[in-house]
Amino acid sequence: MNGGLNGTGRRLIGIFDLIGSRVMEFFDQAGYTVLLLVRAFYYLKDAPSKAREIFTQMYFAGVKTLVVCSLVGVFTGMILALQTGIELQNFGMQYQIGHLIIASMTREMGPFMAAIIITASVGSAMAAEIGTMKVYDEIDALEMMSISPVKFLVMPRVVALAAMLPVVSIYIIVLACLGGAVVANSILNVSFNVYMKHLYKGIHFKPIYVGLLKAFVFGLIISGVSCAYGLRATSGELGVGHATRSSVVASFLMVLIIGYFITAIFYG
Repeated sequence: MNGGLNGTGRRLIGIFDLIGSRVMEFFDQAGYTVLLLVRAFYYLKDAPSKAREIFTQMYFAGVKTLVVCSLVGVFTGMILALQTGIELQNFGMQYQIGHLIIASMTREMGPFMAAIIITASVGSAMAAEIGTMKVYDEIDALEMMSISPVKFLVMPRVVALAAMLPVVSIYIIVLACLGGAVVANSILNVSFNVYMKHLYKGIHFKPIYVGLLKAFVFGLIISGVSCAYGLRATSGELGVGHATRSSVVASFLMVLIIGYFITAIFYG
């Protein structure tokens, strides 16, 4: 009996120890990421000298993701129009579909879909690239040459993603509205003129600037988290894979959490 209780106690201690270590690891990584972003902001004064690298990263975040963003934008709008339009049709209000799509895309869906795409394609590549440099001692070589890795690697990526996330978000929103127009006209029998009329009525300044603010913050989060995990990669190729996977998961979670709090602040 005592042995069973002791065994149960050891298991409970092991569980709490695991939870505690995970929590401490989370706060350690979060603190490191915040400090990394602060250091990146400090080196913004050197951004003109890193313009070439910044534009290269902007190219990867924008042009290289163009096909994926186009497909996601169009089909997001079509799905929203189809699913919500069918319900609105039951009440004879399908003509309001344009208003609904622009409101949902500008407030939430546009920045969120852009963040998902950039995290999966660009953020993961950042973590893998910097992680590979870390495990092969290239980061240490930069420091030995008195070159700051934050200035050389992190700052251009932070600037590029913070600038490109709002642009990608706007692009997805526009394509979503066009995709919604196709479904509204072909399936819901809402003419293009009626659809656009109600879409224009749904355009308000507050959802636009809140959505763009979210996209900007998401860009900071994704770049900061990806670079932080890359810089802390260890154990060779396996460590790079672990850092890449962890950066994607952490970026997704932070986008969801921070996105909620931004919405709560402006609409709560």
